[in-house]
Amino acid sequence: MAELFDGGAKGNWVLDVNGPRAEFAVRHFWGAITVRGRFEQVQGEGTMAEDGSVNGGLTIEAASLTTKNPGRDRHLRSAEFFDVVNHPSVFVRVTGVARAHSGGLAITATLEAAGRSQPLRLTARVLEVSPNAITLAVTTVVDRTAFGMTWSPLGMASSSATLDVVTRFVRC
Repeated sequence: MAELFDGGAKGNWVLDVNGPRAEFAVRHFWGAITVRGRFEQVQGEGTMAEDGSVNGGLTIEAASLTTKNPGRDRHLRSAEFFDVVNHPSVFVRVTGVARAHSGGLAITATLEAAGRSQPLRLTARVLEVSPNAITLAVTTVVDRTAFGMTWSPLGMASSSATLDVVTRFVRC
């Protein structure tokens, strides 16, 4: 991982479209089941400057979400959740990357969904580092109600959503 910080990673990077995985899970029916889904269209890019600063991020097409249940998918795309008519994309904007004590990467970012944004502090596991590829995995929990996604009749759906993202960036 030293090559990430010794200048070897400076330059422009783009997400390998064959490798991203962006999945979510929400406990439902008072924790009895977990609703799982994924976003099928994810794009991204990043730049590491000479001074080691990083910027970039991911663009996730909200309408590409699938739980393999068409009715549920329509509801998740509606104004009660992602509101894809008015906010077709979910953005993760990365503003900083540093070494984490865990041996991974500490990432400072902002998550924007359904027209609202929240700061994120993430810890990424580094799965691969080579001169031309970097693969990262992040698992985090977000409060979906902070994005106006409050639908939960009788309180049966958890307000927490677990996000699991794996990205592989290749040098441009």
